[in-house]
Amino acid sequence: MAIKSLKIQNIRNLLQVDFSPSSHVNLICGANGSGKTSLLEAINFLGLTRSFRTRKFQYFVSHQQTESLVFAQLQHQLDSSHEPLGVSRDLNGTVSIRHCGSNIDLSQLASLVPLLVINTDTFQILEGSPAIRRQFVDWGSFHADQSYINAWRSFKRVLQQRNSLLKCGKIDPQIRRVWDAEFVRYAQQITQMRQQYISQLTPDFLAISKCLMGDVDLSLSFSPGWDQKRPLDELLEEQLQRDLKQGYTAAGPQRADMKIKIDGINATERLSRGQKKLVVSALKLAQGAVYNRHREGKCIYLIDDLPSELDAQHCQLFCQFLEQTQSQCFITCVEPKALQSYWQAATEVKNFQIDDGQLTAIL
Repeated sequence: MAIKSLKIQNIRNLLQVDFSPSSHVNLICGANGSGKTSLLEAINFLGLTRSFRTRKFQYFVSHQQTESLVFAQLQHQLDSSHEPLGVSRDLNGTVSIRHCGSNIDLSQLASLVPLLVINTDTFQILEGSPAIRRQFVDWGSFHADQSYINAWRSFKRVLQQRNSLLKCGKIDPQIRRVWDAEFVRYAQQITQMRQQYISQLTPDFLAISKCLMGDVDLSLSFSPGWDQKRPLDELLEEQLQRDLKQGYTAAGPQRADMKIKIDGINATERLSRGQKKLVVSALKLAQGAVYNRHREGKCIYLIDDLPSELDAQHCQLFCQFLEQTQSQCFITCVEPKALQSYWQAATEVKNFQIDDGQLTAIL
């Protein structure tokens, strides 16, 4: 799916924005504080019902307004047919998602509008907590296998139940064995799908990182959250007393991590700040490439202030990769001419200027 038209109401300083983007490249320029990032947030809201900058909705909705709304016409990239999609949320937390006249849930929405965000926070994939890297892997696993979301939800439910029992301090052995069996069942399912996704991602990641960084000895691997040389049920039994003392389950997919190394050493210890940005860029581009190869449509990239994150040479290489994916892209920058020369003549590029929440097309 691509966004054919977009109407935004009451998101930060975007009180009323209505525009028709390109199905390929959209460049949004404007001064700091003009509303560039807010426009990307609005598209993120369309696909996930939330902002990528804050968890507190009262800071996302426009001042003195009670509800945010984004409405779009989605275009099939195969047959060019259109489908309406509307997402709203009010200050009470009530969310409405309407697609073609029917209510849909969040997982259906995420499948309908697959978004990849690249901003300053994205570079925490390397330096941040394992939870950030699990989110990265889970995004890909969810879009690669439709059964992943059900297995993941079931595992989360079982994990919460097991942890609740651990916090009680006393567990009936028969009850514990029932929950442990369910825990192991879903743990193995989601771990298998996560590992399959990393296997699909790795060749694209290594190829793109080589183009961006040259011949560097990068590797990508996945740690499932426990030593797989040991059966997980035996490990849970062995660690029961420690889990009871801590009040939570120490081993399992909730501890999984993605590991990136260069010359066999953790990448965060060896790479410069600029090189880390290139590695994360390669990860995101590879993630989009895998999605586009295995799904009927294309993912949508939301890229905030790209020239400030990469130098001119690597920015151009990055744009060339984006161009090859033929994905719909929304890219912000401060200077109008910062990215205009990076695209081939055949690429449909639309330029927009935003000032104080008002968006205008640049012809």
